[in-house]
Amino acid sequence: MADPRFFTVAGPFSLRDLAGMAGADMADPADGDRLFHDVAALDAATPEQISFLDNRKYISAFQASRAGAAIIHPDLADRAPAGMALLLSKDPYRAYAKVAQAFYPVAAPVPGIAGSAIVDSSAILGDGCRVEHGAVIGARVELGARCRIGPNVVIGDGVVMGEDCIVGANATVQFARIGSRVTVYPGARIGQDGFGFAMGAQGHLKVPQLGRVIIGNDVEVGANSTIDRGAGPDTVIGDGCMIDNLVQIGHNVQLGRCCVIVAQVGISGSTQFGDFVAAGGQAGFAGHLKVGPGARITAQAGVTRDIGAGETVGGTPAVPRIEWLRQSAMLSKMVRNKG
Repeated sequence: MADPRFFTVAGPFSLRDLAGMAGADMADPADGDRLFHDVAALDAATPEQISFLDNRKYISAFQASRAGAAIIHPDLADRAPAGMALLLSKDPYRAYAKVAQAFYPVAAPVPGIAGSAIVDSSAILGDGCRVEHGAVIGARVELGARCRIGPNVVIGDGVVMGEDCIVGANATVQFARIGSRVTVYPGARIGQDGFGFAMGAQGHLKVPQLGRVIIGNDVEVGANSTIDRGAGPDTVIGDGCMIDNLVQIGHNVQLGRCCVIVAQVGISGSTQFGDFVAAGGQAGFAGHLKVGPGARITAQAGVTRDIGAGETVGGTPAVPRIEWLRQSAMLSKMVRNKG
């Protein structure tokens, strides 16, 4: 059970209701009226809680679980312990996410502006917004309904945000237009100058950064991540992108829909990602590259060339995954033989 000091559980819910929320099927409709009070891991769940199995290496934990119900793939229904109610889904983890969201919904903010917050008289705040202590909201800012602005946040002049956005403590947002249901985690920096200089023997001359950051709907920007504004063209983050902590996104970068960018990735200026690109932790991208839709970049890869749609690459410089694995195996063999 989640710590009640930090999390408030909803429910209980019947298995029938949970099945509807998850888009799953009940293995036995007779279990539909059974009530469940929370979610829990397989090895910690009680008969009043629901769990899930997605990774088959945890089948033994599933078979030993005391959970009253579990969300599983239909192929594993015959492995369930006696008495456990089952919700069947071909994507158990996604179904579990929907169930967990039902038990732990994001609470609406308590409307109001803290006494120490500074809100410019020209700013427009939608109904139900919450502004915490020490926050500064600049001139001509527009916030949609039910936005939550954390302590010491700075929202720069002219920024526009849609409905149901959350900006965590100490984050800064400037030169940006942001969609709805966007979460910016603590310490993130959005819209600061891009890293643009005209280099020369006489010194480096700053190039004015005249673009914006455009962020779509349903995006997350992780803690202490940075998204530079464009130099002229905008920096664009597509709908549904998930950006982890400590990510650096340079000026003029464009991410398509639903890209996943894992911690400590660095993307140099003017690189473009198609939809549903995934970049593993600490991967680095040179500037002005094109990465095709659905491409997969392994952790710590160094990408210096364009990547085709659906391609999986790894290593430095990044090459197709199979080639990278062969290179690693050959190098390992050479080291062993030398010894």
